[in-house]
Amino acid sequence: MSLSNEQVGRLAHLARLAVSDDAIDATRAQLDDILALIAQMQAIDTNGIEPMSHPQELAARLREDAVTETDRRAAFQAIAPHAEAGLYLVPKVIE
Repeated sequence: MSLSNEQVGRLAHLARLAVSDDAIDATRAQLDDILALIAQMQAIDTNGIEPMSHPQELAARLREDAVTETDRRAAFQAIAPHAEAGLYLVPKVIE
């Protein structure tokens, strides 16, 4: 499939791109190459091939689930303006 310069200009307008008349031939050639690659990929028979979740087989690196911070709840409760029974008390905002 080959695009005309008018089609490239319309696509550029729809994409809100400013393509000068000097660059329209180069842009058309690049778009033709992209469309040719898409046609080549669509011609490949992919029946029976399971889709991949990622193009590379990667293993997720998981860190050990371990506590790294000390418990400072009592210190935070002590400096809170209003706290009761381990809860922070805040003003009512909805009546």
